[in-house]
Amino acid sequence: MAKNIRIILLLFILFLVAVNAWQTKTRTTDWDQSLWVAVYPLNGDGSEAVAAYIADLQVDEFVPVAEFVDNAAKEYGVSLADPLLVNLAPEVAKLPPEPPMGGNLLAVVWWSLKLRYWALANDTYQGPTPDARIFVAYFDPATHQELGQSVGIKEGMIGVVNGFANSQFAARNNVIVLHELLHTFGATDKYDLATGQPYFPVGYAQPEANPRYPQNRAEIMGGAVPVSATESVMPTSVWQTMVGDKTAGEIGWRQP
Repeated sequence: MAKNIRIILLLFILFLVAVNAWQTKTRTTDWDQSLWVAVYPLNGDGSEAVAAYIADLQVDEFVPVAEFVDNAAKEYGVSLADPLLVNLAPEVAKLPPEPPMGGNLLAVVWWSLKLRYWALANDTYQGPTPDARIFVAYFDPATHQELGQSVGIKEGMIGVVNGFANSQFAARNNVIVLHELLHTFGATDKYDLATGQPYFPVGYAQPEANPRYPQNRAEIMGGAVPVSATESVMPTSVWQTMVGDKTAGEIGWRQP
C-alpha cells in the first residue's frame, strides 16, 4: 500500500510539473512581453580569488546577452522593444545538485525535480519573480583548466553555467550563459555530444558557404565555429554567434 501511495504521489507531482512546464513554455514563447532573467553567482571552488571576483561582479557583465537577444529577435520580426531584461542576484551559497552521468530517465527526472527545488530554496533575488534563472558557478582559472558541463532545462527554466572567474573570460562565459538560457526557452543542442562538432546544416551559421570551411561564426546551439569537418573552436563572444532558423522556431521567433 505504501509503495502504491508513493507511486501515485510521484505521478501527481510529475503531472503538476508537466502542466506548469506547458504553461510556462506557452507564456515565454509568445514574445509579447519582456522576459525577466536573473543571474545568480556561486563560488564554485570556494576560493578567495572567486570570492573577490563575485564581490566586484556587476550586471553590466551580462548586458551583451540581452543586447544579442534583442538584435537576433528583431531579425526574425519580433517587435518587442526589450525581449530580455537581465538582473543580477546576490551570491548563492549552496551549490546545485550534480546532474547524473549517463543516468537513466528516472534518474534524470529525479535530478530535474531536485534542481527545481534547490533553485526555489536558494533564490536570493529580491524583485519580481524571474521567468528564467541562470546560476553561474565561477572557478579560478589559475587552478582549473577545464570546467564541467553546463546545463539548461526548460522545465522550470533553470540554467547552471560553469565559468571562469576572470574578466578576460567574461565574453566567453556569456556564450555559455546564452546557450543555456536558450535551452530554458526550448532550444535544443545542435552538435554531436561525443565529438562537440556542430551538426550540418542546422548547427552551422552559414551552411550555404562555399567553401564550407572555415566558418566565421557559430550557430549558438551548435556551440562552436566549425573550422573543418572534424574541428571547431569556441566563439570568442556572443557577437560571433547567430540564431539559426531551427533554433528560432524552437523558441517561438518563427514558425517551426
